[in-house]
Amino acid sequence: MPPAKPIVLDLTGSHRHAEYQLLRAQGPAVRVDVLGVTAWAVTEPALLRKLLTSPQVSKNGRAHWPAFKDAVQTWPLTPWVATNSMFTAYDDQHRRLRRLIAPAFSSRRIAALKPTVKRVVAGLLDGLDEMQSGGIINLRESFACPLPMAIISHLMGVPASHSADFRPVVDGLFDTTLTAEQAAANTLKLYDALDRLIVAKRATPGEDMTSLLITARDDEGDGSSLSDLELRDTLLLMMTAGYETTVNVIDQAITALLSRPSQLAHVRAGRAQWSDVVEETLRHEPALKYLPMRFAVTDIPLPDGQIIKQGEAILASYAPANRDRIWHGPTADAFDVTRAVKDHLAFGHGVHFCLGAPLARLEAVTAVQALFDRFPAIELAVPAHELHPLPSLISNGHQALPVRLRPV
Repeated sequence: MPPAKPIVLDLTGSHRHAEYQLLRAQGPAVRVDVLGVTAWAVTEPALLRKLLTSPQVSKNGRAHWPAFKDAVQTWPLTPWVATNSMFTAYDDQHRRLRRLIAPAFSSRRIAALKPTVKRVVAGLLDGLDEMQSGGIINLRESFACPLPMAIISHLMGVPASHSADFRPVVDGLFDTTLTAEQAAANTLKLYDALDRLIVAKRATPGEDMTSLLITARDDEGDGSSLSDLELRDTLLLMMTAGYETTVNVIDQAITALLSRPSQLAHVRAGRAQWSDVVEETLRHEPALKYLPMRFAVTDIPLPDGQIIKQGEAILASYAPANRDRIWHGPTADAFDVTRAVKDHLAFGHGVHFCLGAPLARLEAVTAVQALFDRFPAIELAVPAHELHPLPSLISNGHQALPVRLRPV
C-alpha cells in the first residue's frame, strides 16, 4: 500500500541511498513532498522513460500546473519551473527553442572544444603539481569546479574577470536548504550577471554561444528569434547545466575510483576504459538526483492502479531509477566499471535529453584520465563515508573532496 501521506524528501542529501530504496519499495511512483509541493516521484525506469516521452506530460507549469501562481510566490525552487526557456517549454514551443539552441552544441563545435578542454585540464594539473607534496588538497575546489566553469565561460564568451560572479550564484540555485527569500535573492544576483553579459555581447559580439543566441533565427519555423526573456533564461540554463552537473560527474568519478581500488585496477589493466568510468558514474551517482518538475496534461493511469491526476506535479527521479534491479540486476547498487550494460537516465530522456551531454562526457573523461595519469598515487585524505554531500535534493556531489596527490 502506498503511504497515506507524501514522503518528505531529504533536502540535505545526507540519506539519499536509503531514500532511493524507500521510494522504489513503494512501487513505480509514489507521492512525495518537495519543499512543501506534492509531486509524484517516478522511480521505475520503464515508466519514467514512457512519461518523459509522452505528450501527456509537460514541463510548462504556467499552462499545466494549477498551483503555479501560488507556488512561485513562496516556493524556493521557483526558478526550476518559472523560466522562459526550452527547459520549461512544451510541444511546438519546445521544438522552436531547441532548434534555435542546438547549433551552439553541434558535433562540430564540441569537437572544436577538445584542444581547449585538454589545455585547461593540463593547466589545472600543473597548478596542482606545484602544491606542497603530501599536503591535503580540496580537489573539488581546485580541479572539478574550475574546469567546467572555464569551459562554459569560454563557450558563452564570459570574460575571465566575470566568471567568478557566476559560480556562487549557480551553486545557490541548487542549494535546497535556502529559504524562499534567500533563493529569490540568489536568483536576482544570477540574472544581474546574465544581463551584464548580454549587454556586453550586444555591444561587442564574438564567436561565442551568447552572441550566436542573440542573433539566432528559427530557419525551419517562422523566422522568429529568442525574446529577451527567452535569451536570458536560455543563458541561465546553459550556465547552470554546463557547470554544476559536470563538476559533480568529475567529483563522483574520482571518489568512486579512490574509494574502490579494484575498480581503478580494472582501468589500469585495460579491462575497462576511462569512458566506462564516466558512464558507470553517471549511472551509479548521477549529477542530478531528481529534476523538478513535470506536470500531467491529462489523467495518467499507473501500472499499480494509482492515477496521476491532471495538473499534478511529477518529479523525474533519475538516481533511484538508475539503480533499479530489474534494469541492472542484483548488483545495481554496486559501482562496476566492467558492467556490460551501463544504461542510465542521467542526461534525461526524450525531447528534453540534455544537449550538453557530449560536452560533459568530453570534460569528465579528459579530466579523470589526466588526473590519474599525472598523480598515480593519489588517495582520499579522509574515509569515503566522511565526505559530506552537497545540501541539495537535486545536485549530487560533495561539499569538498580532500585528497593527497602524493601520499607521504
